[in-house]
Amino acid sequence: MNRLVYAAIGGIIGGAVLATQIAGPLLAQEQSENRDVYQQLDLFGDVFERIRAQYVEDVDAADLIEAAINGMLTSLDPHSGYLNSDAFDDMRTQTRGAFGGLGIEVTQEDGFVKVITPMDGTPADDAGVEPGDLITHVDGESLMGLNLGQAVELMRGPVGSEIIITVVREGEAEPFDVSIIRDTIRVQAVRARAEGSTIVLRVTTFNEQTFNNLRDGLEEQIEELGGIDNVEGIVLDLRNNPGGLLNQAISVTDAFIEQGEIVSTRGRGAADGERYNATAGDLAQGKPIVVLINAGSASASEIVAGALQDHRRAIVVGTRSFGKGSVQTLMPLRGDGAIRLTTSRYYTPSGRSIQALGVSPDIVVEQPRQSAEAAEEITPTVPTRSEADLRGSLDNDSMSEDERRQLEDERRIVEETARLRAEDYQLAYALDILHGLAALNR
Repeated sequence: MNRLVYAAIGGIIGGAVLATQIAGPLLAQEQSENRDVYQQLDLFGDVFERIRAQYVEDVDAADLIEAAINGMLTSLDPHSGYLNSDAFDDMRTQTRGAFGGLGIEVTQEDGFVKVITPMDGTPADDAGVEPGDLITHVDGESLMGLNLGQAVELMRGPVGSEIIITVVREGEAEPFDVSIIRDTIRVQAVRARAEGSTIVLRVTTFNEQTFNNLRDGLEEQIEELGGIDNVEGIVLDLRNNPGGLLNQAISVTDAFIEQGEIVSTRGRGAADGERYNATAGDLAQGKPIVVLINAGSASASEIVAGALQDHRRAIVVGTRSFGKGSVQTLMPLRGDGAIRLTTSRYYTPSGRSIQALGVSPDIVVEQPRQSAEAAEEITPTVPTRSEADLRGSLDNDSMSEDERRQLEDERRIVEETARLRAEDYQLAYALDILHGLAALNR
């Protein structure tokens, strides 16, 4: 008995010694790190006071603190930042689908503002701004040395006023100026139309209206075509879509797959991850889907394209997407401002991160650039003659009237697609794929 007691006591003492040996250095390290943090905060306070006391001009303390907060956040990654009350209000308004400005989604690269994409039908889009453009000056003032928030502030202004941005574009020898008239931007999240027997869903952004617009537009086009049996397929056009709300990307993906994972997010800690799964139901009722993407497709667009690709629910066509695979969380602060902080990365159902890599299309199709000079040189196609045009030619007696009408309809669809190829080569390619799949199924 005594031996057991002694053994237990010895074990307790030994455990205490071991715990002290392990915990002691860890505690000392933590205390040292805390001292370093406090010293750095003291340094910040010292610099702050010296600026207030000795800078050549009077400075506003609140402006200094805001700049320090923003600098701290923008040093982390291009998508984190501080939003003052005005910027926070603007962001909340944008997610509802109407706001003032130029209509471009931007990030920062090498000290310049880089255009992710112009939004459809906005002043920037009408002025010819393209994804990948670098904006170096605004009204002659250089953006070098400004953070993204300051650069965006320079581009703000009254509706109806003119702004001149200086653009550097790949393939252009010299920078050039672009004049844009600011306007109120009213974004229609989804535009639905029919091209022959194919439904085209043009998704421009992921705001609070996106899923409802997509569902309603799809149902309306199915009804106009006389039912789902008359639909060859669906083109989901995500080109130049800069992204938006994560929950809307999940809903749009869920609209076309019956089950399985849509996207997962992983933060710093193991408990910070989330996994989002599909629910039963397919708005397209199994019809084939082609997703169009390009370098202007970012964030939420890449979630949709990546999930539909991984589930083999859609053929992805176009060029590699932007590659923004991180999730930002808006955290309101005192004083009506907020911080936008990158809190996690997202992963497609197969477990791949598209951060800095983008979604690679199944079929790479470039959109040819057509200069104004080349467009003027295009001449109408001279009609060709065939056997049917010859006087007295024999009729084809092997086809019924219904078969003849069907052949003429198919020929008309092919010819319309050929005409579309001159206007939008990537979309025409998508229609060709769906038409081919429909022909195989028939």
